[in-house]
Amino acid sequence: MLPVSGAIPRIPSITNTAKRLFGKTNTMAPFSKTHKLNTGAEIPAVGLGTWQSKPGQVEKAVEAALRAGYTHIDTAYAYGNEKEVGQGIKASGVPREKIWLTTKLDNDWHKHVAEAIDTSLKNLDTPYVDLYLMHWPASLDKQNPKQVYDDWDFVDTWREMQKLLDTGKVKNIGVSNFGVKNLEKLLSAESTKIVPAVNQIELHPGNRSPNLLKYLISKGIHASAYSPLGSSDSPLYKLDSLTKLAESKGKTVQQVLLRWGVQKGWSVLPKSVTEERIKANIDLDGWSLTDEEIAQIDEVHKENSFKVCDDDWLPVKIFFGAGDSD
Repeated sequence: MLPVSGAIPRIPSITNTAKRLFGKTNTMAPFSKTHKLNTGAEIPAVGLGTWQSKPGQVEKAVEAALRAGYTHIDTAYAYGNEKEVGQGIKASGVPREKIWLTTKLDNDWHKHVAEAIDTSLKNLDTPYVDLYLMHWPASLDKQNPKQVYDDWDFVDTWREMQKLLDTGKVKNIGVSNFGVKNLEKLLSAESTKIVPAVNQIELHPGNRSPNLLKYLISKGIHASAYSPLGSSDSPLYKLDSLTKLAESKGKTVQQVLLRWGVQKGWSVLPKSVTEERIKANIDLDGWSLTDEEIAQIDEVHKENSFKVCDDDWLPVKIFFGAGDSD
């Protein structure tokens, strides 16, 4: 685990872990790319996202994903589907140790970190998670979630999260939805002894966040992309520049967007509950984008710049615009 005062690790690289073995339940060769974290752990480059998946659909989606070769499942207490995720893992027959499982601390549990992880582990029916994230840098009052605590903030929460590493209940810790301003505050705090391994943020061609990404690289923090396709009914699917590029590659726009993210060095978390799409989203092996094609996708924001997830539902501002979260 990288201490705050330690040397900055090299920029995380994509490595091939094709030697990793999978259970007999998998029906297709897995996409086995990983990204190395500042802890030395390798996070699978593609994971199944479960945000906004409807109740009753998550278990089957997780089972289908694991059988299709996924080794990375992303959930959160706030999604309300941890139990279904756990059930899907069990139903898949894939051994737990071959799965990277991420969940997140909810905003009104910041003063109850130890209790929160125990609750999530019980929901997931697992003794540990591979990655535990602070979902938002917003410490909401459990008695009044429309207010933040006046005696506690995310720096205090991180102090408590660091303690989890000695319990065996979490293998890596990180944050989500942190911009530069809040990361600076966190990393400069006296109680911060460990640099987050991951910052999970919204990343897609319509929301590239180059300044934030540059900062993350400088601190050795891996970027994990939620909404890498621009969320449901994404306007990106209809852009001529992307549809023509996808056609020229014999791929879908979704596959091109995911390959773009993977080649950028991020882990990507496409959400789907449809087995056919789940399989298509991990069919990224054996082909790649050229430097010119990546540069072309980089320019998409000039046609269609947008953000799926904002902070207007929170009682505290999270995103600070230019130079922070963009």
